[in-house]
Amino acid sequence: MNAPAKIETTLKDWVTDQEVRWCPGCGDYAILKAVQRTLPELGADPSNTCFISGIGCSSRFPYYIESYGFHTIHGRAPAVATGVKLANPDLDVWLVTGDGDGLSIGGNHMMHVLRRNVNMQIMLFNNEIYGLTKGQYSPTSREGTRSPSTPGGSVDRPAQPCAFALGAGARFVARGFDVSKNLPDVLKAAHAHEGAAFIEIFQNCIVYNKDVFNDFAAPKGAEDQQLWLEHGEPMLFASGAKGLTLNHETLSLEVVDVVDGDWQAAGVIVHNVTNRSIAHMLVELPFGPFPMALGVLYDDPRPTFEKVVQEERNRATEGKEPNLARLLASGQTWTVE
Repeated sequence: MNAPAKIETTLKDWVTDQEVRWCPGCGDYAILKAVQRTLPELGADPSNTCFISGIGCSSRFPYYIESYGFHTIHGRAPAVATGVKLANPDLDVWLVTGDGDGLSIGGNHMMHVLRRNVNMQIMLFNNEIYGLTKGQYSPTSREGTRSPSTPGGSVDRPAQPCAFALGAGARFVARGFDVSKNLPDVLKAAHAHEGAAFIEIFQNCIVYNKDVFNDFAAPKGAEDQQLWLEHGEPMLFASGAKGLTLNHETLSLEVVDVVDGDWQAAGVIVHNVTNRSIAHMLVELPFGPFPMALGVLYDDPRPTFEKVVQEERNRATEGKEPNLARLLASGQTWTVE
């Protein structure tokens, strides 16, 4: 399959005439704008791009992108997106879902699109709450979350989207947050990956879970709590004053102080996006004692599902002449008069 030709567009080419209907201050606005700004930089073609969503606040996304799109049903966006990609492998497919849509009713479908490695970008907006249905707790809500469905506080242990993705066999896993200036770079890396690229995007629900991510994602003042990962670079944060090292006895990550910028003396490890074991450690680091790991955590491509399917089809049809009449007349046949 040939890669689609890149074209020149501007942000305005990706903006529809539809009224954007999210609550004022919702983090979805920032994500929408980041995507609309990124698509021209990718050389994407609106006529060859398709956004597919399920149900939830995030899933209104296709209405606001000037391209093809499907607003599907609850949790089934990965299944629809898989069908779209198999029918037209050259389409640039983006899947938009939320923590409820993608990890509750849609968890089974999400698992299979990841393990199959269907070539698409999967953006999971995580606001740790059900916003569209008025604030019930979601699979990612923290223990103690008070909501209409858990007035005494949730006792569920929350799901970790990136850990789920790695466990399902995803070959690309990344994290960002709605108002981050680095989010476009994460989207570009996901788009460059050949296969299913899973991106968890922390998103502020201004009404039902306001500022729950402020400890690391506030517009100002939270930078020291962010560990932005970059392949081949040391894992430093807090303006380079701290870093992560690997304790070889316990096989676990630890925070160390970096003196005078000498990260090597401090034992800070260098990020390798192909190291799956370290990626697992990073996504499960408890926030507070550790910074929030952001950026591309894992990126190790393998052949995509649709490519393998197409190769199988080619082998099955090689040397055969398509003849519908012969096919219909083959095997057991009978005539009804």
